[in-house]
Amino acid sequence: MRALLSTLWLALACSSVHTTLSKSDAKKAASKTLLEKTQFSDKPVQDRGLVVTDLRAEDVVLEHRSYCSAKARERHFPGDVLGYVTPWNSHGYDVAKVFGGKFTQISPVWLQLKRRGREMFEVTGLHDVDQGWMRAVRKQAKGLRIVPRLLFEDWTHEDFRNVMDSEDEIEELSKTMVQVAKSQHFDGFVVEVWSQLLSQKHVGLIHMLTHVAEALHQARLLAILVIPPAVTPGTDQLGMFTHKEFEQLAPVLDGFSLMTYDYPTAQQPGPNAPLSWVRACVQVLDPMSKWRSKILLGLNFYGMDYAASRDAREPVIGASTAQSTRAPTATRRLSSLLGAQATGPRLCLLPRAAGHHRPTAGVRGAVFQTIGSWWSGGAAEDLGSRIRSEAGRPKAAQALEGPRRPCPGLLSPES
Repeated sequence: MRALLSTLWLALACSSVHTTLSKSDAKKAASKTLLEKTQFSDKPVQDRGLVVTDLRAEDVVLEHRSYCSAKARERHFPGDVLGYVTPWNSHGYDVAKVFGGKFTQISPVWLQLKRRGREMFEVTGLHDVDQGWMRAVRKQAKGLRIVPRLLFEDWTHEDFRNVMDSEDEIEELSKTMVQVAKSQHFDGFVVEVWSQLLSQKHVGLIHMLTHVAEALHQARLLAILVIPPAVTPGTDQLGMFTHKEFEQLAPVLDGFSLMTYDYPTAQQPGPNAPLSWVRACVQVLDPMSKWRSKILLGLNFYGMDYAASRDAREPVIGASTAQSTRAPTATRRLSSLLGAQATGPRLCLLPRAAGHHRPTAGVRGAVFQTIGSWWSGGAAEDLGSRIRSEAGRPKAAQALEGPRRPCPGLLSPES
């Protein structure tokens, strides 16, 4: 089985001085199942020697439920970081409440925008909106913006053409979005529409998005756009959103959630987000680094399991990772591997090295260093899919604690 968990952040922000394993306990754990602990600690993960290239299975299972409460609200990454929360991995709601201070925006995947007729639009999914959760998140993270994802759903070619060719339609669309945002106490939207238009001309879409962004800004709301990769995965071909479109929209939008994940196919398993490919996407969009701070690089907090069949794959979330690592049959040694192009950090369970792949906390920290050196931001895909801890310690929050030494684009934890 080959599974790549693009972010097993080890939830290891801290250990507890009150919880230790004796030699006899360790032997029992190795012969049966691996033990784990859930206490807090005042030591960050780096200080405990867990951000390394070689890990033991015992360490992964032992520490994945513990975290450093003292670091829960500290932020050291200077760029914008958007975190997605999905109903199908609802633990992300708890992650956002406890560690919202690590993010600049949280985007619940709640809403759909539908066209019901001429100058008639409806936002559906409002039954999922949780005002109590929103208040709790804002209370714990001052300045955090809640920007639900708004998917253009069930739009036909005729719908797009009629709206993009009519200023009245665009005005009504913008008005609907502003009214919903105000009535529901949102701070704006993450708009997902570009891929829905497929290969059709996007000139009209740029015009429409410009007007929508202006209307949102007039109401003091954010406008962020989800965009597909600028380089088609596995090729050198440009995608459907490149420098030309980026240059026109960058001045009017607040950010771009770049879908730099799910790189491999079922037929060619591999790293979910090779850095060489991610770098190419950024360079295509903004070769002169003029608007890099608005690019939010997609970082998926789930892996892919290619074991079911040669023609299929399925997501792997943190709970299954901890379970498989805890299994009695799992070898107690784990090694960090790099892909052929030094861009796919994975953690391999041995002797099934050909099957299970997980990322290491050490290499994930290097990923954030790289993002910082590009002066870009990040977009964490599905906060609820990371390894779950009882107190909600997210792998994202660990990564955002930053490296222990200053590097270009990043602040040191002590700053």
